Amino acid sequence: MDRRFIWAMVLMMVIIITPTFFMKPPAKPPAARPDTAQVERGRPDTAAAPAPGALSAATETPAAPAETVTVASPLYEYGISTRGGALVSAVMREYKALDPAHRGQLAQLLQPGKPVHQLAFEVGRDTIDLSTWDFVVNGGTAPRTLPEGGTETVTLTGTRNGVTVDLAYTFRARDYQMDIAGTVRGIGAVGGHLLVNVGSGFRQTEADSAGNFYEFGVVTKTDESKQLKFSALDPGERRTLSGPFEWAAVKSKYFVVALLALDSTRPQISGVVVQDDSLHAKGAHRAETRVALPVPADGRFDYSLYLGAMEYPRLKVIGHDFYDINPYGWPGFRTLIRPIAVGARWLLVHMHQQFNLAYGLVLVLFGVMIRVVLWPLNQKGMRASLKMQALQPEMQRLQDKYKDDPQTMQREVMMLYKRENVNPFSGCWPVLLPWPILLALFFVFQNTIELRGQAFLWLPDLSLKDPLYIIPVLMGLSMFGLNKVGMSGMPPTPQTKMMLYFLPVMMTVLFVNFASGLNLYYFVQNLVSIPQQFMLAKERKAAQAAREAGVTVHTKKPK
Repeated sequence: MDRRFIWAMVLMMVIIITPTFFMKPPAKPPAARPDTAQVERGRPDTAAAPAPGALSAATETPAAPAETVTVASPLYEYGISTRGGALVSAVMREYKALDPAHRGQLAQLLQPGKPVHQLAFEVGRDTIDLSTWDFVVNGGTAPRTLPEGGTETVTLTGTRNGVTVDLAYTFRARDYQMDIAGTVRGIGAVGGHLLVNVGSGFRQTEADSAGNFYEFGVVTKTDESKQLKFSALDPGERRTLSGPFEWAAVKSKYFVVALLALDSTRPQISGVVVQDDSLHAKGAHRAETRVALPVPADGRFDYSLYLGAMEYPRLKVIGHDFYDINPYGWPGFRTLIRPIAVGARWLLVHMHQQFNLAYGLVLVLFGVMIRVVLWPLNQKGMRASLKMQALQPEMQRLQDKYKDDPQTMQREVMMLYKRENVNPFSGCWPVLLPWPILLALFFVFQNTIELRGQAFLWLPDLSLKDPLYIIPVLMGLSMFGLNKVGMSGMPPTPQTKMMLYFLPVMMTVLFVNFASGLNLYYFVQNLVSIPQQFMLAKERKAAQAAREAGVTVHTKKPK
């Protein structure tokens, strides 16, 4: 999909800009961090992780059925199991599942039997796996409900074979970020590594399951954010990503679980091990992901865990470039695209919330606003084009006169431009200016959770393609109408015919599987531009008639 959009932009630029020069003489997914060898155990500055399925030497059978402690707020409902002390459920109260099997239900992020934040300790050559431990919850297992703006701490304690683990979760009512603190006692003052299993990707929650699976991956942060998509792994492949990392995360298209080690006075993430699940179906890639954190000799550890929606304001406020976990733009273009995308996203959400408008209507208004803002620039650019057309006879004369002396011809043409106060590129900028906005909106629709599942008229989801293919066809027809009106009075050339007939067809084909909201925006842009093109076409015809009249008078004067 990204490659199709790039080709669309490139071809539009070639087709639209090329005529101005006649007036004068499946790739592979992003490369992952290179594999590194498994490093020696017990060193706090290197990655360490157990082989898949490694267990503690203690294998006692649990004595009691597991219970689940639920912690609820207006944003979420998390469930902590007394078996292993991990998170076994994560319900998003502000988002519903869109997949056919669970459509209409609140979105449950975690897969059945696949807990998140399952802990193990690696000490020397031994691995103590807490997944079978029974924990006792301080204060009992009754449900906890957080008051507005409040916090809640759930403390668990587990003991086996002389080893005791204390674990505390601190939740905040209006935040998907929770603080984790704990202590391990009874293993001696030898330190080690805490191994945190952050899952193998979320439960399927999206209508476009293929697009969601494509976004499954691991993102890590050092000086910059790097992503390893699960689809880049071979079946059964295991990769070790060497830190230190400030944070490491497993993400889908709209949701993320991330371990945040942001306190510079505490150990950072030493490494991440990603193990592909060789049983995955084609296109449905999952990979078990474990994060390693050094544990000092006193056995204490603390960090934060983010488990929830990738809402840009929440990611931004955490800092440390955590918002880049769901980037707007491709590497190399983000510096240009991100500010425009962030501004466009803010304006769309703001208009939706402040005026209580459906996002479809917001897009219509947004398209009108952009064209109104660009109206003066379009006027200036199109009138510059009219000046260029008026100079064509003189330019042709110079080209014929100096056809054997290109340097002189170029100098005379530039002097003509200067004498007539014409910039040959001034007609291009009004055409190019809307493109960064269009490109930014491509990423807004691809990454912005607020637009997820938003319906408008016959369109079931503005972030997905139109299942009836109506809006891309309307977009193509509007482009044809815009070009037809805009080229009225222009001499027919191969370039103008290409813009009139080929460009709308090409754009329709390229945009047919893009987000229907993006097609809607472009359709509105074209419609709003038609009156201006009509006015400019009238000016062009009038100028052409004046030139023809002037030529006739001039030729009669010598007589």
